[in-house]
Amino acid sequence: MLMNFNYTFPALRGKQAGKEFYTVMCPMRLIPRIFLFDEEEIPVEHRAQRVMNRSRIPDITNYILENPKEYIFSSLTASVDGEMVFQEHSKDLKDIGYLTISLDSKFLINDGQHRRAAIEEALKISPELGEETISVVFFHDLGLTRSQQMFSDLNRHAVNTTSSIGILYDHRDQLSLITKGLLQDIPLLERYTDREKVSLSKNSPKLFALNHIFNTNCRLLGKRKGEIISEQEKEFVQKFWILLCDTITEWQDVLDKKVSPRDLRINSIIAHGVFLEAIGIVGHYLYFYHADEWESYIKKLKKVDWSRENKQDWLGRAYGQTGRINKTNETVQLTANLIKSKIGLPLTEQEQKIENKIT
Repeated sequence: MLMNFNYTFPALRGKQAGKEFYTVMCPMRLIPRIFLFDEEEIPVEHRAQRVMNRSRIPDITNYILENPKEYIFSSLTASVDGEMVFQEHSKDLKDIGYLTISLDSKFLINDGQHRRAAIEEALKISPELGEETISVVFFHDLGLTRSQQMFSDLNRHAVNTTSSIGILYDHRDQLSLITKGLLQDIPLLERYTDREKVSLSKNSPKLFALNHIFNTNCRLLGKRKGEIISEQEKEFVQKFWILLCDTITEWQDVLDKKVSPRDLRINSIIAHGVFLEAIGIVGHYLYFYHADEWESYIKKLKKVDWSRENKQDWLGRAYGQTGRINKTNETVQLTANLIKSKIGLPLTEQEQKIENKIT
């Protein structure tokens, strides 16, 4: 059928499961125009994705706007219910040519609805982005009958990266850069930090997971990923970790091969994330209220009994009745409360409310 009104894109033709699909380079300005309708208004039985989580859109939009020379997006994947014609470039280049899609076709995104929405928002602020392109993979799907199965198939084998991997590969976020810098500068952290996992197995040869150190730095500075960090704060984090690693005798025993990470993990709370993040809370308090003498308080940690056998102190805080370490915001705070008490620091009003629950 001859289509008088249509979109025409330079395209590559491919074949999967005996069916053709097409990859095109689509100008950003066309994305909001092509994918017009609101997925939330589509009945669930015809919807190709979950209902959009709109809280994700500002983060993706800011990512584009704040990194105009570095942002990168993977392809959008969409089903087309309508007339599609592929014209080969030549007999020798049969899978390179032009894809023509009628204007009255229906488009349904199978993968990338949040990227589409973020592109639309970014274009409102920076219209010049409209000249840039994103790849779109089109599947012909009359009646949109295959859309849900396509979404299921596309996501069936997807595996999210760990937060540690995300930190390791992030070369832009300041907290990530500071965290990785600590590993380069402090031998204990360099040797005994697992850069991929988010939790360590019982027999792991490592003491820390990268995300635990990152989370500790978040608590230490009271900052979140993406926030600006001053030079003074960077210097404090560096000095804090150097002193902490020198102060915790048990960590030094691991570095000197006197005890294994496995044994320390079994017998003590200081080889677990609940301890690290609790120390971050204590350090944050020291930074704001004892900026000139925080080192003297950290040195007092050397005298604390971190053993799991010390049930009077750590049961109900760092671990429960079964002996299993339990890291939640509440247990981290309860552990921090006791550490503050051990080194002579008062509790804040909010900390005292949490403490009252256990006492």
